[in-house]
Amino acid sequence: MTCDLAPSILSFDLTNLRESVVTLATSGARIIHFDVMDGQFVPPITFGDAYVKSLRSVVGSLFEAHLMVQTPERQFEAFAAAGCKRIIFHAEATVHAYRLAQSLASMGVEAGVAINPGTPVEAVEPLLDVVQLVLVMTVNPGWGGQSFLPSALAKVAHIRKLRPNIDIEVDGGIDPKTLPIAREAGANVFVVGSHFARAESLSASVQEMAGLCA
Repeated sequence: MTCDLAPSILSFDLTNLRESVVTLATSGARIIHFDVMDGQFVPPITFGDAYVKSLRSVVGSLFEAHLMVQTPERQFEAFAAAGCKRIIFHAEATVHAYRLAQSLASMGVEAGVAINPGTPVEAVEPLLDVVQLVLVMTVNPGWGGQSFLPSALAKVAHIRKLRPNIDIEVDGGIDPKTLPIAREAGANVFVVGSHFARAESLSASVQEMAGLCA
C-alpha cells in the first residue's frame, strides 16, 4: 500500500495558511486534511466549505474533508463542490452509513468512514466493500495536540487483516515516534497536525516524516 502524509491544517496559523499549504505540498505531502467540526458531534466549531474552496486553487494536492458533524450527508455536496475528492464521515454520526458511502460513490467522491476510540471495528466491517478508506481515531476527536492512544493499534491491525488493500488512516498524536508504530500495525495514511504546526521548519519536518513513510 502507498504510504501518504495527510497534514491537517487545524492547528496552523490561519493568517498564513496559504503559504503553509504550499509548503506542505511542495515538501512531499500529497493530501491536505480538513477537520470540519460543527459544535455538536464534537464541541469545537472550525470552518465550512467556503474556506476549503478558497484554497483549492493554491495546490493540486488531494483535498479530504473529515466531517466531525451530525447529519454529515447534508455537507457532502458542498464539500465535493469545494474540491474535496475524498469525504470521511463518522460511523457514530449516522444510522445509514452504508447508504452514505453509496451516495458519495454516486457523486464520484472517494468515501471514507471514521471510528472514535470507543467504537469497535465491528461498526465498520459491513462497510469495507463500499468505502475506500477507514480512519481510525488515535485520539478523542475535537482538539489538536492530544496524546496518541496505543489501544487504537489493535483496530488498525484487525482492519488490515480483513482488507489487505484498503487505505487505513490514523488521526491524532502522529509524530516521528508514533508514525512507525502505526505503520507497523497496518496504517498507510497519516494525519499530522500539531507536530507540523509546531515545527521550526515546516518543510524540514514534512520531509522527515515523509522519510519515515517511504
